[in-house]
Amino acid sequence: MELVTDYLEDELSARDRRRFEAHLRRCPHCTEYLDQMRTIIRLTGSLTPEDLSPKVQDEFLTLFHRWNAGNP
Repeated sequence: MELVTDYLEDELSARDRRRFEAHLRRCPHCTEYLDQMRTIIRLTGSLTPEDLSPKVQDEFLTLFHRWNAGNP
């Protein structure tokens, strides 16, 4: 997952990027995962708080407060 994140954020070295792209050409599972991550990024970038139910908003706030406090 970290490699996919680094790839999407253009944080890989040129060598690692080439190696990752070569892997993608022969691995349909990783290609699908990468496509899913791109879709998630695209869709979540367009969400507003009003798009979420009050329950989901509360769950996100709880998770954020836990993360911010350093708790898993």
